[in-house]
Amino acid sequence: MTNNVLFILHLPPPVHGSSMVGQSIKNSKLINNSFDCRYVNILVSRAINETGKPSSIKILRFIGVWFKLLAEVLKKKPDVCYLALTATGSAFYKDVLLVALLRAFHIKRVYHLHNKGFSQNSTNKAYNFFYRFVFKDADIILLSIQLYSDIKKFVPLSHVTICPNGIADANINTQSILLKEKPVKIMFLSNLCVSKGVLILLEACSILQQRGIEFEIDFVGAEGDLNATQFSEKAMKHQLNSKAKYLGKKYDVEKQNIFETSDIFIHPTLSDCFPLVLLEAMQYSLPVVSTFEGGISDIVEDGITGYLVPQKNVEALAEKLESLIKDPELRHQMGKAGRQKYESEFTLNAFETRLKNILQQVLDKQ
Repeated sequence: MTNNVLFILHLPPPVHGSSMVGQSIKNSKLINNSFDCRYVNILVSRAINETGKPSSIKILRFIGVWFKLLAEVLKKKPDVCYLALTATGSAFYKDVLLVALLRAFHIKRVYHLHNKGFSQNSTNKAYNFFYRFVFKDADIILLSIQLYSDIKKFVPLSHVTICPNGIADANINTQSILLKEKPVKIMFLSNLCVSKGVLILLEACSILQQRGIEFEIDFVGAEGDLNATQFSEKAMKHQLNSKAKYLGKKYDVEKQNIFETSDIFIHPTLSDCFPLVLLEAMQYSLPVVSTFEGGISDIVEDGITGYLVPQKNVEALAEKLESLIKDPELRHQMGKAGRQKYESEFTLNAFETRLKNILQQVLDKQ
């Protein structure tokens, strides 16, 4: 008899890591053929411009989600429930209500953690109490063993399994990659946020310019705690107007074109778990420069597929970028190694197989 698995997902839009992974799970033939899968989309925002904005329609959607969940639990009690647990904020407290429902019906729970902050917020008495409640007797999927310290206080290692994310292979135009024009082009893909290292990166680029190094850098992504005007002002302050361009949000073919015409991918983040953008860059055979943050060291092999630098270390960031800009053979070698690492560890098929095996192991537990 096929086991019944209830997936409580954050499905896009809006677009972020857990929603992209959730969509991949729902579309997976392997997972759907292995279990009797049922899906509930817990997001009440149906478009990116609805995110973070209260409205009566979102309240109605939230009520509808709860009725659907109750129907799933009462009509066909799942053998296990998969949930992308949130660490903080109102989303976490909604997750607490979900967990309370699942615990009331003694349903096995598997939490896939795409974010962190449990350890940091555990000093708050309310968070500490509810963390203990939600984690009790649950199985945890982490993206990297490097992230275990964040939940060590609440979860024994015996209840933890590692499952790095994977992404679908892009339809890459290799001809475009081989015929890149000079000067060397650097690509940054994330929101314009201080936590993503935007200001640190501009400082590093200023150092490169002072050294007379030729390069261009494209900033791709939505506005964050920095808007387009503020970004331009910062770039102007560093005299980078002709080198640093903010291109805004880009999707599909437009984003692919930027990847294909770039030479180096940069992600000097101060706060991340397992950035999918690094996997995208590796698909396009780009050497990656990033930081020792979250599970990034499981993605980028320092000195092999790119470079890792300490957070906020402007000099180190500039030094690694300079070495890659000046050495096209090094860029080629690291990019090729990154592509091979993606193919061996981070494909969508590899992710689906790992997740399917983990769910089966949880179901087989007595």
